[in-house]
Amino acid sequence: MRKFYSTALVGVLASAALLTTGCGQGLLAGDTGSDEKKNEPIMLGMLIPQSGSEAAIGPYMSNAAQLAVDEINAKGGVLGRTLELKTADDACDPQSAAAGANKLVTAGIHVSIGGYCSGATLPTLPIFAKANIPMIIPAANSQDLVDQKLKNVFLINGTGAQQAGAAAAWMAKDGATKVALMHDNTSYSKDIALRTQALVDEPGGPETAILEAVTPKESDYSANITKVLAKKPDYVYWTGYFQEGGLIARQLRQAGYTGKIMVGDGSVSPKLIEIAGPEAAAGLYATMTQTPDTLKGAENWIADYKKKFGTDPGPYSNQAYDAVRLAAEAVTKAGGTDGEKLISALEAIDGFPMFSGPLKFTPEHTLSTGGFQILVVKDGAFALQDALQ
Repeated sequence: MRKFYSTALVGVLASAALLTTGCGQGLLAGDTGSDEKKNEPIMLGMLIPQSGSEAAIGPYMSNAAQLAVDEINAKGGVLGRTLELKTADDACDPQSAAAGANKLVTAGIHVSIGGYCSGATLPTLPIFAKANIPMIIPAANSQDLVDQKLKNVFLINGTGAQQAGAAAAWMAKDGATKVALMHDNTSYSKDIALRTQALVDEPGGPETAILEAVTPKESDYSANITKVLAKKPDYVYWTGYFQEGGLIARQLRQAGYTGKIMVGDGSVSPKLIEIAGPEAAAGLYATMTQTPDTLKGAENWIADYKKKFGTDPGPYSNQAYDAVRLAAEAVTKAGGTDGEKLISALEAIDGFPMFSGPLKFTPEHTLSTGGFQILVVKDGAFALQDALQ
């Protein structure tokens, strides 16, 4: 792995070096404990959308995870064992996700490092909990995941509460007066909309003009847009996914809306710009954690990804990459793949360097800081508008 991190993240390299020390040196060389077989790989399972409306995100996550796996294996693996990545399609659908989770459990995975759609991730929690498999969730971030209070669940993306805080702070900073909140009634989307509403309606800030729920996977949202525009908002915040987000942005502009549009992190994808069209997407804001193209000093990492896969990394690539590294760190600290020891190792993490900064989990197994920032569509791509520091 080459040097590519900013000063704040230089420690990533030192940590990665510890994880990937070659065979023949101490614990990393194979002091795996009597319950481990040195010749068996450490299995990482990843549930991602490989079909359905969110399928464009899946390759970003699986490619980045594979990049981390390959880098670690090239330097001797972990505890003298190689890492192996197994993926399964959740299609952002609860039933498909449950089936995929059972498939991964049967395959013998030791750590789950997937989860993009919160509504699909939620039913997998009890499946992995029953199997005592730790879950490092790189993308899904609904508060519903946290509220299950399962000891094996760890989120390395900011929560819905943290995203709502960023959205409300930015809209107030940008002079919003009347905010229309639109969601798709899924766990993730509705959670962010309701939390944003509570913050927006606090004294001294803007007010909520309307809270509008749409039916996902439709092509015409004109009825919803008519209701929204009747309230004369100067800001519309869509908290669902990019397929609907692109259509809503386009149809808002076609209906004559001239105010500002913002979307949540589930809509941060080049596909949203493609669906909305360049004119409708121009100037659109987004609440989002770090993406590869907004990370300072990530040029070499992006080049490594592009060299291996022939395309640029996209949303949640860096989180998926870090999920693998964190899983490897936990295995190292636990001295093996015992579920209880892995969970204890993850709870004890303090300062592990990731793209988002040094990691320390809260007692609820969420990030101590959310790291949400504001992006804007400029010249046909998402770019950093405000880091909200």
